[in-house]
Amino acid sequence: MICNFFEISGRRVITICALPILALLLAAAKIPAQSVDLFPAGGTIGHRDAWTRVPIPPDHPLGQTTQWNIDYAKRQIVCDGKGGHEWLRFNREFTNFDFHVKWRFTPVTTPNPKYNSGVFFRNNLDGSIWHQAQTTLAGGYIFGVTPVDGKPTRFNLEKDMKKDRVKPAGKWNVYDIHCVGDTCTLAVNGQVVNTAKVGLDKGYIGIEAEGYLVTFKDLKIEELP
Repeated sequence: MICNFFEISGRRVITICALPILALLLAAAKIPAQSVDLFPAGGTIGHRDAWTRVPIPPDHPLGQTTQWNIDYAKRQIVCDGKGGHEWLRFNREFTNFDFHVKWRFTPVTTPNPKYNSGVFFRNNLDGSIWHQAQTTLAGGYIFGVTPVDGKPTRFNLEKDMKKDRVKPAGKWNVYDIHCVGDTCTLAVNGQVVNTAKVGLDKGYIGIEAEGYLVTFKDLKIEELP
């Protein structure tokens, strides 16, 4: 409590006695998470929307035809896998957040099929520094290229993955990526499988095309204080 005093004829008189309201409000108030719907609002990828195609590696040319298709009725982003290796970058950096995304592969009938894609987080603008939640049937785990003492360094946490929780092709999987500062965790279908220390405390999120038919939906960011 803050009180101000003055004197009249030698007597001490309280004139103002109030709590430091602003300080108390700031201490008591919790800043709510800010939700960002990542689904394209209209137009085409790389034009009016907030997404941009970026080649992998960044110095390679992009395919002339986009392999990303928007199903507005189902609110899904579909990669047909026919345009080379690239990622779709959301054109805004995020610091602390919870990143939620669902994905599934379309089953193929070839013998011993392989499936590959990924969900990016804490990337730099061109993707030369990247951190990926791998999406394969062999499991979801974190790997990438991160700065270590100023030098891009490759790492892979597959061996640290607690359990392969990825469902078969045709089934929806849920990834939740939680990043605060330089620490990020990956939860696969409701359970944390990896925790990683990365070299960036902010960056871009995205999804990967790597030659396979894969669908993404319910992409959402909850920004954290």
